Amino acid sequence: MNNSSDGHGATSRLSPVTCHPSRVARQVSLFRLAGNRRRALGLALVALALSACTVGPDYVRPEVRAPESFRYEEKAARDLVNTAWWEQFQDPVLNELIDTALANNKSVQIAAAQVEQFMGQLMSTRSGMFPQLGYSGAAARQRVTQKGGPTPLPGSVNPIYDSYQAALGASWEIDLWGRIRRLTESARAQLFATEEARRGVILSLVASVATSYVNLLSLDQQLVISRNTTKSYAETLRLFELQFKQGVVSELQVAQVRAEYEGAAASIPQIEGQIVQLENALSILLGRNPGPIPRQGRTLGALAMPAVPTGVPSELLERRPDIRQAEQSLIAANAQIGAAKALYFPSISLTGLLGGVSTELSTLFGGASRTWSYAGSITGPIFTAGNIEGQVLAAEGGQQQALLSYQQTIQNAFADVEDALVSYQSQGQQLEALGRQLGALKTYVRLAQLQFDAGYTDYLTVLDANRNLFSSELVATSTRAGTFAAMVGIYQAMGGGWVTVAAERAGGTVPPPTDDAGPPG
Repeated sequence: MNNSSDGHGATSRLSPVTCHPSRVARQVSLFRLAGNRRRALGLALVALALSACTVGPDYVRPEVRAPESFRYEEKAARDLVNTAWWEQFQDPVLNELIDTALANNKSVQIAAAQVEQFMGQLMSTRSGMFPQLGYSGAAARQRVTQKGGPTPLPGSVNPIYDSYQAALGASWEIDLWGRIRRLTESARAQLFATEEARRGVILSLVASVATSYVNLLSLDQQLVISRNTTKSYAETLRLFELQFKQGVVSELQVAQVRAEYEGAAASIPQIEGQIVQLENALSILLGRNPGPIPRQGRTLGALAMPAVPTGVPSELLERRPDIRQAEQSLIAANAQIGAAKALYFPSISLTGLLGGVSTELSTLFGGASRTWSYAGSITGPIFTAGNIEGQVLAAEGGQQQALLSYQQTIQNAFADVEDALVSYQSQGQQLEALGRQLGALKTYVRLAQLQFDAGYTDYLTVLDANRNLFSSELVATSTRAGTFAAMVGIYQAMGGGWVTVAAERAGGTVPPPTDDAGPPG
């Protein structure tokens, strides 16, 4: 085990205690106002001053070796990661769907509830840094024995009597070595990690809605192509059947045309089924029951292509919610080391009570009934059979796991951006090639039909040309949708301020930390 402590590697078993003079000065100044009570609070003064000290490593962000640039970044890229990029599609239906999803999606609502849960845990953990005040009260009526016991009760004394008591109590565990501070630091980091997880859900949600909508428009267009092709084949089949009856064409040619017609007709229910499934999946993203999705906006071919966002790899550390979540988890795990090591040292607690005890309710708050007490206690370990050491080892192991997870998340983020950029480039190049292929196939179909009409070729050539054109049109439509999806993937991989824009529309964001009582770092 390494004996150093740098915030991102192995840590020593007993780290040096870190004291923060500004906190000590603030806390000592509070007791200077107590003047004549200084003697009674002397112990509290020393303990409170020392409570500005903490054990365990302070968090230091690990060094990250980031590439200077992305290999496949577009030359025409623009810095648009802080805008609501989905509005660049210029489709009001898509904008409405995303707003609906942000407001009603169950995963976002679950993530928001988790944020509330961890906020409550932070409040509960942080409360240990302050005195705990409480009250108690009791009323009783009792009869004592007149014959039993070591001293018989005189006959003139009423054996039945009332008892009343009321008191205010206070207790305070002095955070001498920063155990509660480290636990609070960990809880605060877990809260912010949960908020980043919520932002990550929102990031995935917006990307999923946009991608699903684009794929839905793609299936709509593929359905139109399939229906038009089937309708064209049906008309051709009708003519060939008439010509066969008249002996103009052979049964073989009729069978060839029928095969192409049935093939095109078979694609229609397949695409219709895919549309229904995608509509149902998109409805769930919208927080609705499965059902149809309105599409009165733009067609796939009329969608505007958003500009490619730009950025340098190092900016992902601040842009991506998953990286920010992993770092907050690392901060939380790092703080747990200090909380575990603080168990090696003694803890000091102060208790106090002020109240009254009386047999008459009317005299409960009188001077003679008054009761008070204050005390201090100190406890510390001598032999724990490895209990504390085991907790320290577990905390250090958790910190190492969080560190490696943080580093792996960063590497995956770099890969995500590279993959999204190269996918967009390759999809665009493929779409251009398919566009040229479509032009050639349309020429092929036209010329094959002319040659068949002139008697220079059989209809099998026309069928082959139409079959290739039909297949290419479907592939081109799917590839166009893939190009839009790849653009969505770039924005998703880049992260950025657009996630904040979406999170604000979803509501429930956690404010940045402003707690001056928190731990250093």
